[in-house]
Amino acid sequence: MDLQAQIQFLIDNAPQDGITPQLVAAIAPALIQIAQKLRRTQYYILQNPSGDWVLTTLNLKSNPQLQKQVIYAYPTLQDVSTTSGVGFDPQMIAAPIGVIEILFQIVALQPVDSIIFFDTPGTTANGVEIPRSQVNSIIESSLQQNSRRSDVPPDIA
Repeated sequence: MDLQAQIQFLIDNAPQDGITPQLVAAIAPALIQIAQKLRRTQYYILQNPSGDWVLTTLNLKSNPQLQKQVIYAYPTLQDVSTTSGVGFDPQMIAAPIGVIEILFQIVALQPVDSIIFFDTPGTTANGVEIPRSQVNSIIESSLQQNSRRSDVPPDIA
């Protein structure tokens, strides 16, 4: 599914409360901007039996006291099973999820610091890390630009 279709899917499946679909539409350009930095439109996310995304705690080599919580996004189903150790836990599943939904969800996942996207099948050597704070910042900037544009009366000429 291409990025525009993923945005439309989020809008169509948002709570019809009069606000959420408009909010998704407003942040869509920011989500697309981030997604275009990645090579794929869909990734596999490891989930536990209740559907929660599996977090991995990473320690900084130079300072083991510093930790961050990340979610890995794999390019193929085979990469999940060969690199994550999922074969050791049959309860875990890997679900294909659109990149737009992943970026949208990271905003709400408070314990998550980053998502690491692996774009090259067969290796986890080169991942693209997208910090939650970066996604939030780009979304906030996009919303501010949209609100400035909507402050201008349509009949200004």
